[in-house]
Amino acid sequence: MKKVLLHICCGVCALHAIDRLKEDGFLVWGLFFNPNIYPHQEYQKRLDSCRCLKDLKSIELIEEQYLAQDWLDLCQGFEKEPENGRRCLLCYAMRLERTYELAKASKFDCFTTTLTISPHKNSRIINEMGNKIGGDYFLACDFKKEDGFKKTIELAKQNNFYRQNYCGCVYSLTP
Repeated sequence: MKKVLLHICCGVCALHAIDRLKEDGFLVWGLFFNPNIYPHQEYQKRLDSCRCLKDLKSIELIEEQYLAQDWLDLCQGFEKEPENGRRCLLCYAMRLERTYELAKASKFDCFTTTLTISPHKNSRIINEMGNKIGGDYFLACDFKKEDGFKKTIELAKQNNFYRQNYCGCVYSLTP
């Protein structure tokens, strides 16, 4: 059975993604690495949701350090970018690069991300970035296909998961 490291942006987005990967025969490990999330209380809510996910879906979960200042430094100069602009691309790359590094170091067979389940994110761009970072080591998925987003929202409601109402970064909070 192939082992995949799944970057998880939040528990809600991972619910359906984990099911899909397991249906495809993968042993799924989750990685919570999201230095973009603001404020820290929001970060903690999303991490707690992933801890519940770990138990519910019987997966292992790696919790990376909260590197908020590193993320802010990375995005300096891009604060006024619109959603899905260059700042978001930097954010995706930071998280995918860390997932790739951990997957290689821990001898996973491949890595992927839950970011593609959001109807607000371009799966093609995320998958191209994953391929650029990890080559054949990246498992390109579009988890929103076949009503993936609808299914993950239904699972979140059934399991009473915390669901945020913004992307996560400080800039997505301000108009």
